[in-house]
Amino acid sequence: MNESPAAKLIIISGPSGAGKSTVTKRLLSECELPLRMSVSATTRQPRPGEIPGKAYHFVSQAEFDKLRQENAFLECKEVFGRGHWYGTLRSEVVEGIKAGEWVILEIDVQGALDVMQHPDLEHISLFIHPGSMEELERRLRDRGTESEQAIERRMETAAGEMRFLHEYQYEIINGSVDAAVAQVCRILKDHQENQVCSKS
Repeated sequence: MNESPAAKLIIISGPSGAGKSTVTKRLLSECELPLRMSVSATTRQPRPGEIPGKAYHFVSQAEFDKLRQENAFLECKEVFGRGHWYGTLRSEVVEGIKAGEWVILEIDVQGALDVMQHPDLEHISLFIHPGSMEELERRLRDRGTESEQAIERRMETAAGEMRFLHEYQYEIINGSVDAAVAQVCRILKDHQENQVCSKS
């Protein structure tokens, strides 16, 4: 792969409620690196306001199945048992890296572990969490959008995801969004500087 010397795949994971989407959005607008989001493919229909190719690549089930057969995905799965499939297209990541961009993949833990198994993709992996299960539960409850059953299910899922923290290169405790964004951006810049130095 003829990517720019500093370009990387950035894998960001963490339990629901940890604030990873907020951190990622802030990174895209504030970190002084050529960052871009990887756009996933899905078989579900677009929701109001979602722009094809920006929110997701919306494809039919037949198209998705064809892509699977062609090994076009770094990872894919059926989500929530609703019959909708989601997947990370290899082309999304490879083309971005070849263009010298740092491709951000915000993804659940299982998907991240699958992507990490691809030895040809050099990556930086970050696990974002709020510092404790108690704080995570507080944040989920403060949303006011979840039923008690949904909160319990998310907490159970989060406990399982936390067990894979050691698989990631960096742990980001999101006690403050400003601090978390600054920490992640600093980590990425350090990788850029170290790689440039090693090439010189």
